[in-house]
Amino acid sequence: MLVSAWAACILGCIGVFVPVLPTTPLLLLATFLFAKSSPRCHAWIVSTRVYRTYVAAFKEAGGIPIGTKARILAVSFTVMGLSAWFVQNPIVWFVLGTVSVFLLYLMLVRIPTISPERVQLVRRAKEEG
Repeated sequence: MLVSAWAACILGCIGVFVPVLPTTPLLLLATFLFAKSSPRCHAWIVSTRVYRTYVAAFKEAGGIPIGTKARILAVSFTVMGLSAWFVQNPIVWFVLGTVSVFLLYLMLVRIPTISPERVQLVRRAKEEG
């Protein structure tokens, strides 16, 4: 699993510079494989700022604050827009459009919006008890 995790991680990092290579799914797969392959890797992943900001808030409080959702959408649409501009291909545009619609569905309908105060309250309660 560790070899597969590194392969997914390397491909995901290459995807940052190569339009249309699926960066996010590869890096999520790498994270999952790292976490499952080693308790030390899992401990490191859950201690990172990115994990605490984006994943832990959702897991602990059951939703994502509106500011975090806006950041996720802004970064995602910027990267997808650049990919669409660099790769002038209708099939790629269709795929990116479909991913955009699905991302909007997730952020606006499926994933609950919560207040940042709720996240802090849940985290404080978890630390105390």
